[in-house]
Amino acid sequence: MSASAPVEASSAAPSEPSGKPSPATPDAVDPVGSALSDQTPRSDGLPSRTVPAATDARPAIDLARRIVELAEEKKAADIVLLELAPLTTLADYFVICSGGSERQLDAIADGILEGLRAERVRPIGREGLAVSHWILLDFGAVVVHVLTPPERDYYGIEKHWSEARTILQVQ
Repeated sequence: MSASAPVEASSAAPSEPSGKPSPATPDAVDPVGSALSDQTPRSDGLPSRTVPAATDARPAIDLARRIVELAEEKKAADIVLLELAPLTTLADYFVICSGGSERQLDAIADGILEGLRAERVRPIGREGLAVSHWILLDFGAVVVHVLTPPERDYYGIEKHWSEARTILQVQ
């Protein structure tokens, strides 16, 4: 008999008119699926979704310029900011910079990540290690390449994107 009790309780829940929140309730979900409320309990007893941390709301160029500043603070060399938006959907901007050693590559990448984390901006991804002499930080609209000078010369990112407009160059 105890096995039928949960079945009856669960079959009764969908027929209750108050089981689903109406679009006007605080826990309504917008068309892209994120919750509109922060921690409001739902009327059906399920936990409510929280609004994900917002990605950086500032324009991509401002984020790119901030990344350049953070790279400068860690003594990155030959910093270049390229505008890719008219050429590709891959990213709006590339920030390319060099570090003289593996330790400096890590310091530059970590300095950018920590500086933006303090501003509540998180990367989509991080690829590569200092021992590979190339670290890539992906912030969506802005992609950062931190390389040693020999790898930078070998791969020639600026040459491959020679049609991109150079926004900023710091020697």
